[in-house]
Amino acid sequence: MDEGMDSQEINPATISSNVAAEVKPEGAENDDPKTNLTDEKDELFCGPQRKDTTKDCDDAASQTSVDCGSASGLDEPVLAASKSDTAQTHCSNGQKSKRSSSPGYNPVKTTCAAAPSSNPKLTLCLSDSPRKGVSTPTSDVEMLSPDSPVSKTMFVDSSAGKDHDGGACAEDSELFDKYSDSGCSAKEEVPLVAIRSEDAEKAECSGSSDMSQEAIGSPSVAFSESVSLVSHDMDRRWLGTPIDELNRMPQCAPPLSHLKAMHNHTVTVRTDLLREGEVPVSYPSKFKDVWEDVSVKMPCSEKNLFPMEDGGGFQSRWELIHTSLQGGFKSSLDVRDAILRYNITHAKKWDFTALNLLCTEAIPLLKSRMNHSLTLSQEQIGCLLANAFFCTFPRRNSRKSEYCNYPEINFYRLFEGSSPRKIEKLKTLLCYFRRVTQTKPTGLVTFTRQTLNTPPNWESSETLLKRLHITCEGTIEDDGYGMLQVDFANRLVGGGVTGHGLVQEEIRFLINPELIVSRLFTEALEYNECLIVTGTEQYSKYSGYAESYKWKDSHKDETARDDWQRRCTEIVAIDALKFRHFLEQFLPEKMVRELNKAYCGFFRHNADSKPLSAVATGNWGCGAFGGDTRLKALIQLMAAAEAGRDVAYFTFGDAQLMRDVNGIHTFLTERQVTVGRLYYLLNQYSSLMCKNCRTTRPDVSLYGFIYKGVSSPAPADAPDSAKDSGTSSLTSDSH
Repeated sequence: MDEGMDSQEINPATISSNVAAEVKPEGAENDDPKTNLTDEKDELFCGPQRKDTTKDCDDAASQTSVDCGSASGLDEPVLAASKSDTAQTHCSNGQKSKRSSSPGYNPVKTTCAAAPSSNPKLTLCLSDSPRKGVSTPTSDVEMLSPDSPVSKTMFVDSSAGKDHDGGACAEDSELFDKYSDSGCSAKEEVPLVAIRSEDAEKAECSGSSDMSQEAIGSPSVAFSESVSLVSHDMDRRWLGTPIDELNRMPQCAPPLSHLKAMHNHTVTVRTDLLREGEVPVSYPSKFKDVWEDVSVKMPCSEKNLFPMEDGGGFQSRWELIHTSLQGGFKSSLDVRDAILRYNITHAKKWDFTALNLLCTEAIPLLKSRMNHSLTLSQEQIGCLLANAFFCTFPRRNSRKSEYCNYPEINFYRLFEGSSPRKIEKLKTLLCYFRRVTQTKPTGLVTFTRQTLNTPPNWESSETLLKRLHITCEGTIEDDGYGMLQVDFANRLVGGGVTGHGLVQEEIRFLINPELIVSRLFTEALEYNECLIVTGTEQYSKYSGYAESYKWKDSHKDETARDDWQRRCTEIVAIDALKFRHFLEQFLPEKMVRELNKAYCGFFRHNADSKPLSAVATGNWGCGAFGGDTRLKALIQLMAAAEAGRDVAYFTFGDAQLMRDVNGIHTFLTERQVTVGRLYYLLNQYSSLMCKNCRTTRPDVSLYGFIYKGVSSPAPADAPDSAKDSGTSSLTSDSH
């Protein structure tokens, strides 16, 4: 905006400061709501949408895509976790990490076992059992934190030495039967694997053990080889390569050229005046009024008109916004009345129960099939988010407008209803507004839409798997600092962050609110696209997950900055497919899509200059989207290897998954199985085990099939890559 406009126009960020000042940090004072994972419809879309019929609907609310039907939850067995070893987190340079104030539970001080909460006011309702039946599990395996009601029910404290009651053993017996081959008893399978003490107790009381999925239906020869690999790992909380040995930024960051605007990179600040610790200067100096389909329509545009009440023409909507917001607010009712003055058509649709410009350059829309970057200052982002809070962005309140394929940006749905989720979300966001209005942030943030036009030839790949660190403790945002951190995204980035959703993606967007502004200009992701965001800052600490989510306190982000004054925090949004049936994900075209999507997020054009940072990820697409954790782990390992990255994998409390994935990774790397050979085995499994399967799951597990396939001689008609690895074309008769 020009200087004349600045002196007359309202600054929504200043007003948000007044509102934020009324909300005091309350920590976890409110009682936790009853656990209820049945979610309301959270996103409106252009196309038709089926209602999700599963109980695990948190992800469905946040990640429902335009062209997908109802979700199907996973039937994964949920296994006990044992006590954690106390350990300190260290940076890659050998120094202790300064991230002790990380959000969520701290892996240094906490274990995966059910332990008393450090906050006596935080109570969790366990009235809804997460395992009422094996066919419809309610656990969200994307992210299970010890603070969540689901994981509190599932985890056991191995150090307590408590006996398991008969009911729990009976449930484990059902899960065992679900994954056993017909005619194979528990007693026959037990010798094939090393069983933890908890499993032995369960076996004594029920006649079965809650063991690894990969122990069932797999050839004994494969497991006799792998027993020695896992028998000594039963009490470990992490496996594989020590996390301190993996690459992190800024140590492994590629060299940056001088920041400047280019045809494929829009920069909205004076790069010649960019100084460390100083607030960037907006560019250009005067507001560029653009009202077209390739740029964001700004609320302060002269073309943003509003019909006059007497029907006598139109008036400037920005002037009306100015008048409505400049009076200040004494209560949430004043905020509601002000917002509705310039959103009259929505006055009867919106409710506000939960609520008891610097940007002079035209902001381009990051449209589909477009490789383009946008760099904004953190101060500019604060201004844009303040406008989103006050719902000032024009033509963004209806799915019938030209923005029907974009996420919602105005916060009006955040003010609807009386859900405790909304209260905690607002606390988190108001903490951000308080911080940025008290002290102007000085950094930059870059948003890059990346399209994969030439995917790898997976069948002929000779790439070997890279290093793996896998743990059942910690979080991506905390322990994965300096790595490429995966956002388990909706194709409409941010999912239900401005609505009811509150799982992995929404939580990340809340604690790093600068991510939310991407919803203003990022069109829905296509099958071969991702969004990479570099430089966002974390402003809040939190605890819990979904219904148990609580804003805890303000967080001081001490992550180093790069030469462009961006925090060395790189987050990639990749959206997984949603599967209605378990076997659907093993179709070759579905696996290729997921491989290409993950690779799109992991690869970089300048990868040859320096080793890339590791990928920090977890159970991507394995919640209400129905993905199989073990298949998704392999897919991400393959994509990361092809992109030249190691992997830090967080199972969010699933110790058995940790052991299974580490076991197969160790097995494959020791035998130098390439990505191409592994791709061949996945297709063999699809063709021989899944294609004609008449049950919900194949009798032979994926990892068991791979163990046997790698250990058997290759047939004459197998591809060269499969012959080199010694893999065979297996049939179900061999099991």
